[in-house]
Amino acid sequence: MDEKKLKTEQAKHIQLGLSDNDVLSMYKSMLLARKFDERALVLQRSGKAPFHVSGIGQETAQVAAAYALRPGRDLFFPYYRDYGFVLSVGMTVRELMLSLLCKAEDPNSGGRQMVGHFGCKRLNIFTGSSPVTTQVPHAVGAALAAKMRGEESVAFATFGEGSSNQGDFHEGCNFAGVFKLPVILMCENNRYAISVPEHMQVAGRIVDRAVGYGFPGVRVDGNDVLEVYAAVKEARQRALAGEGPTLIEAMMYRLAPHSAADNDLLYRTKEEVEEHRRKDGIPRFKQYLVECGLLDDAREEAFLADIAAAIQEATDYADKAPYPAPEDTMLYVYGDERKGGGA
Repeated sequence: MDEKKLKTEQAKHIQLGLSDNDVLSMYKSMLLARKFDERALVLQRSGKAPFHVSGIGQETAQVAAAYALRPGRDLFFPYYRDYGFVLSVGMTVRELMLSLLCKAEDPNSGGRQMVGHFGCKRLNIFTGSSPVTTQVPHAVGAALAAKMRGEESVAFATFGEGSSNQGDFHEGCNFAGVFKLPVILMCENNRYAISVPEHMQVAGRIVDRAVGYGFPGVRVDGNDVLEVYAAVKEARQRALAGEGPTLIEAMMYRLAPHSAADNDLLYRTKEEVEEHRRKDGIPRFKQYLVECGLLDDAREEAFLADIAAAIQEATDYADKAPYPAPEDTMLYVYGDERKGGGA
């Protein structure tokens, strides 16, 4: 047996049921999310995009979760940083670019909703709203409906650690726990709620809150794609077996400012950011793939070339696409089915 095959057969991803192609696809998805995010920041700075909320530093956990779920079957309630997640479950770069530039073809809201408020009917991505954490009780309600219908699907919601202090989170957890609903709640703990550090906004550990509502809580390293994948996969199996919800706290770090309107150096230092940049999940996963004999410079360059071409095509297309017409202002308020729309 050659050394490469030996390495991959003993690798952690094989033990988790992931093929070599699966993990290469996951890595490419992480790169795609990062490169889209970087382009979005350039477009916002140049005045093309009105606003952007970055997910840089959080792609690893988002992609891992997406690969552990079932697009087209499960129900998704992402929050506004989840570019890695929505790209991995099937949204296209063009669709995200249309949303970023607020164009009429945007599948999220026809260019009417704030950037980052995802919604895609064909992928079961439910549109969120500006008040944080409202997606948690929505996910719980969808899980209740799935359970009543006898469907083999779970609801999956993400949120930040700051918003886990909101009443919506606690009410959702309590209801899900009482009725043992098939829902997975994943906190993307990026250490800051806008400018407030975690130690000033969270008493104890978020993961420990789950026990108060009667279901398990799991804390994972959000920069370890395989650890997150394993946790979400297990949570999904529990949910489908009728064992109820799981709370996952994925520990990570927001490498970019909170949003395009934020100066993060007012509340944290460059040294702190650089310290966490060295722990970034993307180069960490790259090293894993290299050690497994699955990734080399040529394959990485091919990935980056494909991604650059896709992002450029999406940018060119969205830039030329029309803005929404004034007469369609209320289209996504009343959900005119004659003209389609998001979930």
